[in-house]
Amino acid sequence: MKVAIFSDIHGKILLPFKLVDLYQKETSEKIDFILQCGDMGCYPDINNLDKATIKHVKNDRDELGFYDYFVKDISEIRIFLDKLNMDMICVRGNHEDHEYLDKLEKETEASRFPIDIYNRVFVCKTGHKQELKIREETLNFVGIGRIGDRKGRTNDRFIQEYEKKKIKELIKENKNIFDLLITHDKDDGSQRGYGMKEIRKLLDSVIFKYHFYGYTGEPYKKEVCTNGITNSIKIREAEFNNNGILEKGSMIILEKNKSDIIVKIVDQKLTNKLTKFNWNI
Repeated sequence: MKVAIFSDIHGKILLPFKLVDLYQKETSEKIDFILQCGDMGCYPDINNLDKATIKHVKNDRDELGFYDYFVKDISEIRIFLDKLNMDMICVRGNHEDHEYLDKLEKETEASRFPIDIYNRVFVCKTGHKQELKIREETLNFVGIGRIGDRKGRTNDRFIQEYEKKKIKELIKENKNIFDLLITHDKDDGSQRGYGMKEIRKLLDSVIFKYHFYGYTGEPYKKEVCTNGITNSIKIREAEFNNNGILEKGSMIILEKNKSDIIVKIVDQKLTNKLTKFNWNI
């Protein structure tokens, strides 16, 4: 099984799909799923944009990619996605229409739910066990969405009480070994004054082989978690730099073969073929 991993696409919902399509054509390697570490920019109603998104939209229409392309059925996009035949599974970030996502989440008992007109973009419920299956292989993971807060704020950008409860239940059960933990925020071990304490508690209580996260604006980074077990990887945000290209570590390929997991950065020689100026043409 091969999975492509991205973070912080901020409305550029099509970009991961197009990069995976390019990767498959350039390498002849089949990708089975896409995982995404939050800040999708899921805003189906432009009246519900948050302040940061309103600010960025003035200079970059890509921030409204969900509204422009994934709310109403556009035949060209449906044909492309159907041909690619791949789902993107995400966690919530702090820049989403959480009222919209809350409504969809409450309508299903499933561990994840589709959010777009094409049923290709899914959001994980925080703290729920997730499985991806292809042929003889299964990838087990848990997603944690939104961000943490040290000031007691409770608005919908921040992890909610029902989500904290679900994480506590997972910790209490403590019978599983998971391949991955996918989060938007990082744990609260940082000296920079941010992070989510629930992520830290989970990593210290349940075995995960890998933890992927975004959000912080830091470069790609791989290190061993303080629990001494988990490989912690900061995915570079999928944001085009001043030269119009993606930074190193913006696209990751994870391959699972039985119990072995291999992670590699996609070379910028490939990702540079899709720039700020041509990716959405």
